[in-house]
Amino acid sequence: MQERIKVLIVDDSAVVRQVLTAALNKDPAIEVIGAASDPVFAIDKMNRQWPDVIVLDVEMPRMDGVTFLRKIMKEHPTPVVICSTLTEKGAETTMQAMSAGAVSIITKPKVGLKQFLQDDSESIIAAVRAAGQARVRRVTAQSQPVAVAVPDVRPKLNADVILPAGGGAAMAETTDRVIALGTSTGGTQALERVLCALPRVCPGIVIVQHMPEKFTAAFAERLNSLCQIDVREATHGERLIPGRALIAPGGRHMLLKRSGAQYHVEIVDGPPVSRHRPSVDVLFRSVARAAGKNALGVIMTGMGDDGARGLKEMQDAGARTLAQDEASCVVYGMPKEAVKLGGVDKSIPLDQIPAAILNAGR
Repeated sequence: MQERIKVLIVDDSAVVRQVLTAALNKDPAIEVIGAASDPVFAIDKMNRQWPDVIVLDVEMPRMDGVTFLRKIMKEHPTPVVICSTLTEKGAETTMQAMSAGAVSIITKPKVGLKQFLQDDSESIIAAVRAAGQARVRRVTAQSQPVAVAVPDVRPKLNADVILPAGGGAAMAETTDRVIALGTSTGGTQALERVLCALPRVCPGIVIVQHMPEKFTAAFAERLNSLCQIDVREATHGERLIPGRALIAPGGRHMLLKRSGAQYHVEIVDGPPVSRHRPSVDVLFRSVARAAGKNALGVIMTGMGDDGARGLKEMQDAGARTLAQDEASCVVYGMPKEAVKLGGVDKSIPLDQIPAAILNAGR
């Protein structure tokens, strides 16, 4: 029998500690070994029994969650799921936690908290189970954020609900190239390393990183401050041009469209696809249709199979397709499923992806 995932909950709210403990203990694969009201109490508990996963609030007395997380990732790297309030201010704080090495985000409302945690218990369990599979590494200045949105656990839909299969063929090969990147758990760390390695002159890039609404804007701003290229949270109708990377906004789908020889993006509402919104499958299908052989698709570290079918559709449309290799992934889920479907031309290490992007533009 497989060992259960040992979880420690660190939150200054007694209600959160109580409800999260009850929710997680419902899953036979998870065991809550303790709960603490702040990091100082947590350290004492961890010295007696180290958890496999930590569920951590970011705003707490005596020691804030970000400082605590940095200490953990420096001394004893452990998968951490951030439990954060869904606000713009909270997004900035949570981005700091992502930079410190968090694996995923559970967003909680300011009101109706107890009911939310009870109603959304399946998604919380999914986040902890995913974290239990993550391979976290000691965080340095070169290896930082790895956060991701919690997957939707409702019935699984495919990209047909947003963009029906088939449709018009992409234009013949042109000099303009489009790079489409899809990633989830571990993706923010991977994207930072890839985008920061690119020069100002590179093909236009469209990105789906599984992340809740309000957090993608802070993530894009952070990357823009670090990278030579222009990194933005995408807006409806925005043009994709060389030297620009557009990140799908959390909570909405992003599609690539073509008008003449120009590319732009559409931001649309709709149900989760492959249990995610934004969905990599939706983006990749739209890229297959709009860009065809003018595109490069890259599927990177992440839990689940979102993007595997879309990458195969890109390959069938003539695009070159790549997957991040297992050794460099935090979670080798999405790339593995894409390889199994036969939609990957080649698997390469994370550090080789920037060169592949630049080669695609030549």
